[in-house]
Amino acid sequence: MATVFLLTGIQAAGKSTVAQALAERFERSVHLRGDVFRRMVVNGRADMGSADPPPEALRQLRLRYALAASAADAYAGAGFTVVLQDVILGPYLTDMVAAIRTRPCNVAVLAPRPDVVRKRDEARQAARGKVAYKPGDEGVSELDAYLREQTPRIGLWLDTSELSVEQTVEEILARAASVP
Repeated sequence: MATVFLLTGIQAAGKSTVAQALAERFERSVHLRGDVFRRMVVNGRADMGSADPPPEALRQLRLRYALAASAADAYAGAGFTVVLQDVILGPYLTDMVAAIRTRPCNVAVLAPRPDVVRKRDEARQAARGKVAYKPGDEGVSELDAYLREQTPRIGLWLDTSELSVEQTVEEILARAASVP
């Protein structure tokens, strides 16, 4: 039986690491990074980031989500357990769950405390040079507030501040609607 796990949270919440560890638990699995569709745009990319993004950034965000949902369904249709991770906040989370046709679609929202996200982001920058929060963009506190105040309370919400990657994966699996 095909299953989709949809992992979301703000930048540096641990989505990529948890998604990879979760996908590794299944015999036939795919770790689908929604952000790959954004990075495929060579010219003309309009990034999100500010509290008031331009219309083109929103259009490209919706396109990215539609492509990710379609890819998740295609992999699930081929018999893979799909772990799709992306930053999907606010009403977009409900839209994304509706766009994914495969059921069950297990939603997990990773919501560590902002101070933990800042530390993870700093460690990521030091280790890999990856910068999640750029000057002029919304910061950790603003994005965290948006997550908590504007994102529908669907699926499993986990404060992963004190959880290891393995503990987080175990919690997701224990509460999943169906595990292949």
